[in-house]
Amino acid sequence: MNAINRPEQIETNTETDTDLAAVSEVEAGIRDFVRNDIAYLRRPAVGADTVPLDANAEATVNNVNSLIQRVAGTSLAEIEKLISELESLRDLLHAEGQRVQREISGYAQLSQAAMKSTRMIADNVTQWKRAADGLRNG
Repeated sequence: MNAINRPEQIETNTETDTDLAAVSEVEAGIRDFVRNDIAYLRRPAVGADTVPLDANAEATVNNVNSLIQRVAGTSLAEIEKLISELESLRDLLHAEGQRVQREISGYAQLSQAAMKSTRMIADNVTQWKRAADGLRNG
């Protein structure tokens, strides 16, 4: 077996690594967001004089929220686009299926008509042949 990497494979691997790194970064951001978002549930209840999040933590939460909205928005837009494309393809396939059924039905009728015509011609030729044989013998 040859284990030679082609340039296309190296490019694909590099692109895959880049994609995986981006996905890992988004997943890490989501994990951090979820941890920060539900952290208050793990903390014991404190009185009304609790300290609000510092500006840095709040900015981080806002950044993660923004990141999630962008990623989710893009993904949802792509999913909606794919759904509409699939629906239009389904409609096209349905219409083409009906057209093919009509064509097959037309060909079947044409084939039956051709068979009937061929039988009639064969019967007529047979009758003419008998009549010709009868004139020769008679």
